[in-house]
Amino acid sequence: MRIKDTNNRKSSQGKVMVIVLSDGPYISQYADIGYNMAQKALDLGYGVKIFLYMDGVHIPQKDQNPRTLPNISQSFEELIEKGCEIKACIRCAAARGYLDESQFLEGVEITSVYDLAEWMDENSKVVMLGS
Repeated sequence: MRIKDTNNRKSSQGKVMVIVLSDGPYISQYADIGYNMAQKALDLGYGVKIFLYMDGVHIPQKDQNPRTLPNISQSFEELIEKGCEIKACIRCAAARGYLDESQFLEGVEITSVYDLAEWMDENSKVVMLGS
């Protein structure tokens, strides 16, 4: 069982960075860019939330073996351990064969796109990465 640092979910300043990723891993650099942005935001004390949309739902798939490329799911596992909240769109996940959370990293939640709307408020900075 992994211990998750929940101190970063809400910073003392209440600032939250919301990152929406819509491209899958290894098709573009957006997953890597999103990871680097999230890592830096956590280091600066921001709360970080990532919403996976469209092919972005492939990012936290368990047991990826990209051979010659960095394993992006391991990078996102680090973010979860640091307190980053990650949710995947239920319709997008189902359309790509993910019927439950067992195929995802521990800590990734399959949920409605309405959760994304709830994340967007006056304290949030929203970044959308993808095509």
